[in-house]
Amino acid sequence: MDTKFSSAIHTLILIAESETPMNSDQIAHSVGTNASYIRKLTTRLRKAGMIEGRRGISGFHLKKRPNEITLFDVYTAVTETSQLHLFDIHQNPNDACIVGHNIRPVLGNMFRQTEEDVEEKLRKISLTDCIENMRMYINENQEKEEEMK
Repeated sequence: MDTKFSSAIHTLILIAESETPMNSDQIAHSVGTNASYIRKLTTRLRKAGMIEGRRGISGFHLKKRPNEITLFDVYTAVTETSQLHLFDIHQNPNDACIVGHNIRPVLGNMFRQTEEDVEEKLRKISLTDCIENMRMYINENQEKEEEMK
């Protein structure tokens, strides 16, 4: 399974929440990957106009406000596609079989509708929403830990 999408969201939250520009080594340490992988992601995010780095200054900062970046924007940036693609259909169904003959158009339509529904939801979720959800989760867990003491 491809993790570019979740790694990119992780990266953007780090950059948004950091008081100083974050470099690829720092981001990689948090994401749990290598700096080379992060540089590939940040190149795509930079091309999409979400982040920028400045010459002579190590690290990245957001070019857009977090509420202007949707999860769909992130997905299309890191996958370098214009639409969501979650499902594939097997390639060689037997046309002599009634199911094999009809499976591709039937599943194709169902899969595309599902992908369009997910696309619509991702267009409504911003980086700000992710940041707020993370803050709530952290606060809830801190409260639980304090109660257990």
